Amino acid sequence: MPLIDSAKQVSEVSWEIPTSYKEGMLVPAKIYATKKLLAAMDQGVIEQVTNLACLPGIVRYAYAMADAHWGYGFPIGGVAAFDLETGVISPGGVGFDINCGMRLIRTNLHYSEVKPHVKELVDLIFRLVPAGVGVKGTLRVSESQFEEVMKYGVKWCAENGLAWEDDPAHVEEGGFIKGADPSKVSRQARSRGIEQLGTLGSGNHYLEIQVVDPARFFDKKLSKHFGIVDEDQVVVMVHCGSRGFGHQVGSDYLRVFDGAMKRYGINVRDRELACAPFSSKEGTDYYGAMVCAANMAFTNRQVIVQKVREAFSTVFHRDAEALDMHLIYDVCHNVAKVERHSYDGVNADFLVHRKGATRSFGPGHPDIPAPYRDVGQPVIIGGSMETGSYLLVGTQKAMEETFGSTAHGSGRTMSRTQAKREVRGAELQRKMLEKGIYVKSATIDGLAEEAGMAYKDISEVVETMDLAGISKKVVALRPVGNIKG
Repeated sequence: MPLIDSAKQVSEVSWEIPTSYKEGMLVPAKIYATKKLLAAMDQGVIEQVTNLACLPGIVRYAYAMADAHWGYGFPIGGVAAFDLETGVISPGGVGFDINCGMRLIRTNLHYSEVKPHVKELVDLIFRLVPAGVGVKGTLRVSESQFEEVMKYGVKWCAENGLAWEDDPAHVEEGGFIKGADPSKVSRQARSRGIEQLGTLGSGNHYLEIQVVDPARFFDKKLSKHFGIVDEDQVVVMVHCGSRGFGHQVGSDYLRVFDGAMKRYGINVRDRELACAPFSSKEGTDYYGAMVCAANMAFTNRQVIVQKVREAFSTVFHRDAEALDMHLIYDVCHNVAKVERHSYDGVNADFLVHRKGATRSFGPGHPDIPAPYRDVGQPVIIGGSMETGSYLLVGTQKAMEETFGSTAHGSGRTMSRTQAKREVRGAELQRKMLEKGIYVKSATIDGLAEEAGMAYKDISEVVETMDLAGISKKVVALRPVGNIKG
């Protein structure tokens, strides 16, 4: 059945699939999309979001954001909240790249100052931040230090000279999620992660020098709260996660959960939705290990940011502080966290899975850093390396409607294999340079995978979430230099 025929339109940009659609659905599914975006979504999205709606303990809705596409078990762009007593936790609902996320760093530089140095900057950052499959970082830590990384994330960085004083406050959860249990992390996962701090990785991960787009500077008053004040101001965006460490944690626990479901009498429509009660030993163990991976990812991005600051300082012969290279914010994409939300007239704790989705807390929330608390949490939406990205802000409506969640990026429209069939990496690199975007990639094939044509229209995704009221546009950012992992 075509996706669009299965969903009832409830607003200009939201659609609902009732529980009658599929046997076993405990809640309806809700999809945020324009008619055009919905028509372009693959059928896998509707199957996955309605499978998600069947999981024990799910509350309100199974959500698919405007960037949703087929993923492992959950759709990427999927959100689901679970009751802590009756609900489950699912590695497929978090994803293999645990705490894949985005960072945005501001500068006080104008594009006219940076333009002559873009190639020099990109080339230097490419040397300082290893990119590609299986690369090792330049930061060496002992096993005991890596345990501290797993437990304390950016807090550990701040205590070891790898962060500025105000960095932790500008990271989701203050840069470390409580509840890490390194004893639940396998030896194999540790061995994969300990040498990967400060590495970009591969796939859709990137590091990008961007410029504020004057034609899409939507809310200048709001942007000042985030330190963006000029129409040609330069910022830097980082997109990466927990590398092989998170992947190994996910793989380890999928095997555990596959067997655990029989013990707890849980049947799922898709084996990739393997899960266990959150309160069970298996659920608690996975949560402790997953948090370790999430904290490693925060640390990974922090080490990268220090290298970016070093590169800018070298090229412009000024201290990074003098360049005002403060962190605007860091958001998680792939994570499950215990959060307090209002649902059914009651304030309670829920386990919120966001897979390829972003937290979007509205004004006044105590978890938002003090300088932003009156306006809401910064939301960073990464686009393709050709089309640019956006800075948005969280809203009260997101708190009321989506457990404080919104989209995370463009969302793919074609597989990496298909993109490589249709695009030649070297030609893409040349065309991007003609457009004023200097790109350096770990591999030419990897570049082809991330061509803009392989993604949805980022502007339509962002506009959809803005119209839905669950995040609000602040400013668009266009790329001028890109390092592709």
